[in-house]
Amino acid sequence: MKNKFYITTAILYTNGPPHIGFAMELIQADVLARYNRLIGNDVWFLTGTDEHGTTVARAAEKYGKTPIELADEMSGLAKDLILKLNITNDDFIRTSDQVRHWPSVIKLWNKLVENGDLYKKEYEGLYCVGHEAFIKKSDLVDDLCPLHKTVPENIKEENWFFKLTKYKKEIRKRIESDDFKIVPETKSKELLNLLDDAEDVSFSRPATTLKWGIPVPGDETQTMYVWADALTNYISALDYKDEGEKFEKFWPADVHLVGKDILRFHAMIWPAMLLSLGIELPKAIYVHGFINVEGQKMSKTIGNVIDPFGVVAKYGTDVVRYFLLREIPSEEDGDFSYKKLEERYNGDLANGLGNLVQRVATPIETGLDGELVYKKENLLSGVPEFSKEEFGKHIESFKLHDALGYIWKCIGDANVLVNDRKPWKEVKENPKEFLKTITTLVKMIHEIVWMLQPFMPETSQKIAAKFGSDLLNKKVPENYKFIVKKGGGLFPRM
Repeated sequence: MKNKFYITTAILYTNGPPHIGFAMELIQADVLARYNRLIGNDVWFLTGTDEHGTTVARAAEKYGKTPIELADEMSGLAKDLILKLNITNDDFIRTSDQVRHWPSVIKLWNKLVENGDLYKKEYEGLYCVGHEAFIKKSDLVDDLCPLHKTVPENIKEENWFFKLTKYKKEIRKRIESDDFKIVPETKSKELLNLLDDAEDVSFSRPATTLKWGIPVPGDETQTMYVWADALTNYISALDYKDEGEKFEKFWPADVHLVGKDILRFHAMIWPAMLLSLGIELPKAIYVHGFINVEGQKMSKTIGNVIDPFGVVAKYGTDVVRYFLLREIPSEEDGDFSYKKLEERYNGDLANGLGNLVQRVATPIETGLDGELVYKKENLLSGVPEFSKEEFGKHIESFKLHDALGYIWKCIGDANVLVNDRKPWKEVKENPKEFLKTITTLVKMIHEIVWMLQPFMPETSQKIAAKFGSDLLNKKVPENYKFIVKKGGGLFPRM
């Protein structure tokens, strides 16, 4: 039987166009989804857009649009980016969708009320519009929100509150037992420290203040808090309102993939909501860092925001996928620069992978008339073996950069073999040894291409086509005939 694998990204906030950080998150999730399909799991991959809240309403006003007009535009851009990046999501959810999303949110709210976990009270505090959340004075740096560099608004109002404190002990227990896993471990420790000081959470805003959102059921004076609405997307997309076949099959999520700035919402508020509902918690939250640009945090003020559409247009989808996955450690902050991208392109892709493919294809085309019949008896002994287990371990521990490092170690081993054996000489001087060399190298390329598929799907297909292979997901059978046409180089040097 297949195992199911349900993975989600955070949904893009529609106050502006998608940025390179969202592109990276999409690509990371896509690798995890493609890998799980590759090993035979039944995958459901969800992404989407978070469309309600004060920030969206203010941005829409600034652009001279209604909130739904802005949400439609930004949701369209998110879908365009998904196509450009070759993302294989199975579903796309919008929180403004009153047919798919709203009924599940309303059902969730009513259950929280039934379970006695919502109450109304007057509250005064500091509200960060960027976070769409109240924050503590102790969290400020020089009286500013440390992430958004804005002065929070002092707000006094009557809201509905969710009893987060009721579930703190159980959340801690689940995290410490690894039933609810947070990766990397440093983020797990950070969350446990935050949990100590966690308070009940405001779950609504007055409708006079927040008009753009889902009305609170039974209380038209209030609009639902954007995070209560947004987090529910992970189950509304599975049709939680009816708790039907898709919900039964795919929940709980195997991985919620999120940025470090929204960890507390996903690892405190969301599990507390699920505990109140009596629904299983997600199995894991994978937390990635931020992308800096040449050592500086991306900022519209500085003018160093990277447009993912422009980068893909200039360098190509697989090059961008490779760079973001290899250069930036999956669990940490990383740095983007065009110089580093071009160094990776010329070094890793052109000189490494592209050069290997041409050096193996050329002597087959010239010395064997483009045909190689695979025979195990022709394999060289003592050649480094590919380890499916080691490769999988890197991916399953969310170290995608290390998984690519392992692939490039295999590429390096193959290039060393080419240098040592010199097949372009062997084909003339010692045809029997040449056959052993080239058979071994073709097997190595086949294994490299298998590993490369989740990361660089277009490149994998191109290499397979050069070797006339339809074996991307299979072992090479005895007497299989490779029909080789080397064609042009995969990565012409810049």
